[in-house]
Amino acid sequence: MTTSQELNNLDNSVGIVETKYYSFSEKIKLENGLDFGPITVAYETYGKLNENKDNAILVLHALSGDAHAAGYHSQEDKKPGWWDDMIGPGRAFDTNKYFVISSNILGGCKGTTGPASINPETQKPYALTFPMITVEDMVKVQKKLIDYLGIQSLLSVTGGSMGGMQAMEWAINYPEMVKSVIVIASTSRLSAQGIAFNQVGRSAIISDPNWNNGNYYDSEAPAMGLAIARMIGHITYLSEESMHQKFGRKLQNKTELDFSFDINFQVESYLRYQGKSFVDRFDANSYLYITKAMDYFDIPQKYGSLTKAFKQIGAKFLVISFSSDWLFPPEQSKDIVKTLMKIDKEVTYCDIESPYGHDAFLLEYKQQAKMVKGFLKSVTDKLYN
Repeated sequence: MTTSQELNNLDNSVGIVETKYYSFSEKIKLENGLDFGPITVAYETYGKLNENKDNAILVLHALSGDAHAAGYHSQEDKKPGWWDDMIGPGRAFDTNKYFVISSNILGGCKGTTGPASINPETQKPYALTFPMITVEDMVKVQKKLIDYLGIQSLLSVTGGSMGGMQAMEWAINYPEMVKSVIVIASTSRLSAQGIAFNQVGRSAIISDPNWNNGNYYDSEAPAMGLAIARMIGHITYLSEESMHQKFGRKLQNKTELDFSFDINFQVESYLRYQGKSFVDRFDANSYLYITKAMDYFDIPQKYGSLTKAFKQIGAKFLVISFSSDWLFPPEQSKDIVKTLMKIDKEVTYCDIESPYGHDAFLLEYKQQAKMVKGFLKSVTDKLYN
């Protein structure tokens, strides 16, 4: 039975949405030099593409995201898409004005071709025969989708965290196509600290006996390893302040310490829950491949410098960071902004005061919405007035 609150949620969002699929047999040239295909892309769209096909906004997800960015898949859905607070009628990405596209990345496990997909040559899951990929490879697949939709110009490309990495690759590789870029809680290169945390997470998965060198699809999955990887990753998404406010040293269903290795503290219970729920919706091999793609991401090294990478960009930028984000700290966003300013590119920057750490880009939607609305208005005013 659908409650009045759930109906109200449906009324205030893009409503019931459907995940669609686009497949192409043509192989793409991966950054590692290999040709790979065929590829299927899972995607969702919200709003309507206008007659001129110039109101499209591409939303790009982070490590554990998927194509389901907004709305509900059914009236029974208890949880909307991962950026529902930002996408919908009257929201930051206003679906009364814009045609919003969201797709699952290459290497993912939510409908787009990844290591869990069936290799047509063997009729078995790719597993570790899936090729190593990069953020640029993800963007190449997204470009195929945009071409399929008949869109030649993107009003904006946007994403938080790894989504911001993809947005910058879009601006660099397709400068005439991208009119604006919104980079949120991201970086131009993954830091040594970020690589280190990713490596610990991958080690947890690989050390799980059930991983079986990636060949677990017809047996028990490496649930413990993936859960630990998620717990490690989730700690980096929070901040000391937010953890103190939410948990402190509160005990979990206890009035005193029990002097055992059982769960004693609320924060322990929370992390265990995060790990378990992640296992139910994500593939361990996808986690390995996607985190490795993030490790490889280094725009300055790839193009010679950040200045050289951004030189041909024609897009206007909005860069947003969060004060307590220690995974992708504000200084990394400021490096992007300073480089754009140095070469006379249009850029707006905002560092939002927030206690929520890296996860703030999914939580601080009111302040982000105000910035994004104003930015998109300035972009459309410049283009069409």
